[in-house]
Amino acid sequence: MTTTETTTRLSIFPLAGALLFPRMHLPIHIFEPRYRALVSDAMARDRRIGMIQPKPLLTKGDVEVPQLFDMGCVGKIAHVEAMDDGRYNLVLEGVARFRMVRELDVTTPFRQIEAVLEELHDDEPLAGIQRADLERESRRFAEAQGFVVDWDAVARLDDEALVNGIAQIAPFDAAAKQALLEATNMAMRADLIVQLMRFFGRHDGEERVTLQ
Repeated sequence: MTTTETTTRLSIFPLAGALLFPRMHLPIHIFEPRYRALVSDAMARDRRIGMIQPKPLLTKGDVEVPQLFDMGCVGKIAHVEAMDDGRYNLVLEGVARFRMVRELDVTTPFRQIEAVLEELHDDEPLAGIQRADLERESRRFAEAQGFVVDWDAVARLDDEALVNGIAQIAPFDAAAKQALLEATNMAMRADLIVQLMRFFGRHDGEERVTLQ
């Protein structure tokens, strides 16, 4: 099967539980030497870093084989603070989701892939009843979890900021987070968030929400 899709080379930062969406922001603290090298390289070139989640490690004999999910999001370094000891504090701005084609054989300490970037488009607004359901379930989940939330500020968010913001910060497992990233559109992502909150928001005997 042939394809006319254009691929691009991305340096990646595999980080479980960390999602980035287009037009959203993600703060990251960089301390490992290989990812310090990644940031230095990105700053010298196009300021782009591919955020992608690793899958649970598989084992072949005595060798651990790190696998990656197929989809991630390209982030552009919008802010960088270089610390005296070589660490970085970054803020990434989401540019576009990408789908990995293959991992490249490289000599750099950080991993690189060949990927296809998705075209950025605007989703349809949520239906009023869907927005209300999402806000209601989010309030229940946050209160059970013990989170302190400015609900007045939440109410002022547009649909995209609300849905993708929850998807980024919600304490779900890696597979659930990946499902949110891969949701086809915002309405599907909002429905999935509600389902996940109901599934993960179970109480144990100490009246605390369990997430596993």
